[in-house]
Amino acid sequence: MSVPAETAAAPSDAVRAALEISRRGCDELLPEAEWQRKLQRAEASGVPLRIKFGLDPTAPDLHLGHTVVFNKLRQLQDLGHVVIPLIGDFTSMIGDPSGRNTTRPPLTREQIEANASTYFDQLKLVLDIERAEVRYNSEWCDPLGARGMIELASRYTVARMMERDDFAKRYAGNVAISVHEFLYPLMQGYDSVALQCDLELGGSDQKFNLLMGRHLQQEYGQEPQCILTMPLLEGTDGVDKMSKSKGNYIGITEPANVMYAKLLSISDTLMWRYFQLLSFRPTSEIAALRREVEGGRNPKDAKVMLAGEITTRFHGAAAAAAAHEDFQRRAAGGVPDAIPELHLAGAPLAIGALLKQAGLVPSTSEAMRLIEQGGVRIDGAVVSDKALKVGAGTCVVQVGKRKFARVILAA
Repeated sequence: MSVPAETAAAPSDAVRAALEISRRGCDELLPEAEWQRKLQRAEASGVPLRIKFGLDPTAPDLHLGHTVVFNKLRQLQDLGHVVIPLIGDFTSMIGDPSGRNTTRPPLTREQIEANASTYFDQLKLVLDIERAEVRYNSEWCDPLGARGMIELASRYTVARMMERDDFAKRYAGNVAISVHEFLYPLMQGYDSVALQCDLELGGSDQKFNLLMGRHLQQEYGQEPQCILTMPLLEGTDGVDKMSKSKGNYIGITEPANVMYAKLLSISDTLMWRYFQLLSFRPTSEIAALRREVEGGRNPKDAKVMLAGEITTRFHGAAAAAAAHEDFQRRAAGGVPDAIPELHLAGAPLAIGALLKQAGLVPSTSEAMRLIEQGGVRIDGAVVSDKALKVGAGTCVVQVGKRKFARVILAA
């Protein structure tokens, strides 16, 4: 069922504000005219819109890149709409092939439940879970059965499925595509039918799956959902997508001083991207701040504001203030108040082995590389001798700007 094509009445100030919030930082809002009509209908009827975001609990640790979509959900939730964090416990057992050139192994039920539990603990740092409608897609996918699956599969063609970029590339490259992988976008789309969604959010890499929801809702006689895609956030290197495997991530459960320091380490250019996608400050305030920086204000002032806002969100104002003081102390060459204390044996111990055993480097070869670059200090003094052997006693070992350990070394 299509949305009526008649010209919509002029939007109210509240609807215009909701549209601005919806658009902020997004890649695409499709179709925007339909979303405006939905907002106007909700305002007139008092019935909130239903907004879905699917969570595929493949990894339990969330970073700031994940929160780009969560922030948008929170903004829409604060407008009074119903947000639906949907745990894909059924679809996780298929495995989402999006953006991959190989079949992804499915998760076990135990893995899904453990990851989902961790997800919710972290989601509470962004969303008001008490006001959210938390659902699991096994509620309607399990009862569907073989007959229902076949009927669902009849609603879409193989030709349309092969329009998806990753499937097309794998087929052209003679890389295997398992038949069950076609079920993933179908099931994700069917979730929108089951929940009667008005809007679905996702990363820009999920556009095909989100559009599937629109198609299937029309197939089942429902008003089609709109879709809102959010960009993928670059990591601290400013190049690649934020990823734990690339080491360019900022975890939302990392200690406050680590989060704060990582945010201050991003480039002045990347800072504005983070303001756009992570900050809750009004766009007018961010624009004014940017003009001040372009007019000569120190960009570090803006970065301190950003780091303080984000760290406060996840750790509280007191922890953010302490993290700022800790960073200032480190910048002046001081040692943080709270650093791990380790007891090691084997003195005299080679510096490479000491760094590895202290957990400050992943390997002795990495230790040697850092020593060559002047990135290792003992009690404040730069280590330049890769053959150094550290004798018994206590010393503070530093690697880079942020890694410290107080090592008590015995013979």
